Parts: sequence; C-alpha cells; structure tokens
Amino acid sequence: MLVVDLVCAHGHTFEGWFQSADDLADQQSRGLLSCPMCGHTEVQRRPSATRFNRSGVGETSGQPAERWAQVEEPSRTTGLSADANDVVRELQSVYLHAIRQVIQSTEDVGERFADEARKMHHGEEPARPIRGQATPDEAEALKDEGIDVVSFVVPDVLKDPVQ
Repeated sequence: MLVVDLVCAHGHTFEGWFQSADDLADQQSRGLLSCPMCGHTEVQRRPSATRFNRSGVGETSGQPAERWAQVEEPSRTTGLSADANDVVRELQSVYLHAIRQVIQSTEDVGERFADEARKMHHGEEPARPIRGQATPDEAEALKDEGIDVVSFVVPDVLKDPVQ
C-alpha cells in the first residue's frame, strides 16, 4: 500500500492511497485523480515523510520505542502542527462542499438579488432558492424588512464549478 500527499493546482493538499507507485502513475495519467475540495483534476504528488512501522522497535535493542515516535513538524505554510493542518483541511473541505451545494441548488439572480427577494417576500413571485449580489446597505434593508439574508464568499475556484 502506498500512501502519498497530493496537491491540486489550487493548492489544496490531501492524502491518496494506492496499491503501488504504478497504480498512482496510471490513475494520474488517465485523469482519474481529482481534488476532494474543488474537484480539479490537475493533481501532483508532494514529497512526503517516510513512515516506519514501529511495532517491536526498541524492545530488542534496549532503546525506548518512544524515541522512534513520529515527531509532528510544523507546516512550512501555516506554522500549524500536522494535526492542526488536518483540521484546517477538513474545515476547508466542508466549507467548499457546502458552497457547492448552495450553488447547485439555487438560481443566480446576480445584482437583482434584493429586488427578487422582496418580490418573493411580498408574494409577487413564487418563493424559490436564489443567490446573488447585494450591497451591505441592501442586505441590511432586507433584514430590516424581515427578509432573511445569508452572506458568504464563493472562492474563485468555484465561480466556474467543475462538473
């Protein structure tokens, strides 16, 4: 079993498990690898630390097994431990998944968002899930009128979603 670190063209890092180095190369050449966060298929292998099986290490040599324990090295990019980086990657993945769901299940009304939201609120148009752009003043006015508004930023990588 080969476990490697991978990175997509957008800088998202993730782990891949393969039967062998040939399996990794085969999947990569056929475009079967994709980023779990953004879906991008331009994926490269990153250098990864060698892992050792620790079972039995130290018992026969008289050295404590703790000496061979893997030391968590801070990330060069974030300064966080490996565990913290895993949490950051997981949160990033969950956020991107949620944004993808919003994009797929809503109609983009663009700059007409405030007007469309008002029409639906007043019964002039049937209610439907919409998204679009509103200025901070428009969003505040909608809230003052009792119209719920949720603001979020769509990452550039999702503005033209990968199908």
